[in-house]
Amino acid sequence: MLARGIYCQTRRIISLAARDSLQFNHRHVQISRHDSSHNRFLTWTYIALRGSKRAQESSLWHTMEAQTPRVNETVGASTTNPQGPNKNQRGTGESGQKRQGGGGGGGKQGGAVNQKPGGKLRGLEKDSPEVRLSKTLSWLLRHGAKGEGLAMRADGYVKVTDLLENPKLKSQSLQLTGLQEIVKADAKKRYDLVFEVDPLGSDPAVGAWWIKANQGHSIKTVKLELKPIVALSDIPTGIAVHGTQRKAWESIVTQGLSKMKRNHIHLAQGVAGENVISGMRNSSQILIFIDVQKALDAGIKFFFSDNGVILTEGNNTGFLGPEFFLRVEDAKRMPLPGWEGKTS
Repeated sequence: MLARGIYCQTRRIISLAARDSLQFNHRHVQISRHDSSHNRFLTWTYIALRGSKRAQESSLWHTMEAQTPRVNETVGASTTNPQGPNKNQRGTGESGQKRQGGGGGGGKQGGAVNQKPGGKLRGLEKDSPEVRLSKTLSWLLRHGAKGEGLAMRADGYVKVTDLLENPKLKSQSLQLTGLQEIVKADAKKRYDLVFEVDPLGSDPAVGAWWIKANQGHSIKTVKLELKPIVALSDIPTGIAVHGTQRKAWESIVTQGLSKMKRNHIHLAQGVAGENVISGMRNSSQILIFIDVQKALDAGIKFFFSDNGVILTEGNNTGFLGPEFFLRVEDAKRMPLPGWEGKTS
């Protein structure tokens, strides 16, 4: 019955691919109702599905993968800084909830299809190839560099030539121009891509490209040079807000925000739709506004990341307690009962 059920599911997937006349990346095999290879592929999949659970998973994935076209690696160049990495670099943080996946390229958003070295791109099958590439890039630079054998400097930079040799990216034929386009197109400015000249070299034109994530790291060896916030007036908007989910609020309301496994708690300089580049998910259901000045007076340190995210490690246990919550609102900007606070 299991094999029959998986067979029906797989047949439906392949039928949908055939209906839409989608093209395989592998060997550019065209699936259509009139292609004799359709039946051969269906038979091959069915035979594999009758094997072990691992064979079932790999065969189903191969079928789904066939519907995802490859990203064009020859795309336009982006604006870069030829002067080398900015020394005002930042880290990243996380709230009192676990992230369920690497966002629009961020962090662990979307989950992993295969976390083993040389595995598939991260993200969901419904995501576009471009989104999955960005999620994979974000994961490598924020969390997975060590496990993937990538050498990372203390300031978070990875050599681009090393990065492009990573099996996850190499399998997509990603080149420097494609990487530049990902960096340029990222609305939240998650990455910093620079060309750094070897100071000991004789030829000033000889150097290397380096890339880092501006924030969001869980890699403890990354110590970014952050721009300190010493007073509320240092924040242009005067706002520091953390977005989270309603379920997470149940624990946050008692213990406060936690950096979890990350290096910092993330705060945005405003909510979505207020010209805020980064720092909060658009899907946030609860908005927690922080009394930054009160926290600073209590010895809590705050910093800016390169893309304007406000970062804090919280107290000595990694928490930013509820006593520093200015007010709390839902996604419709209505205050939660008991948390009306100040409107600032």
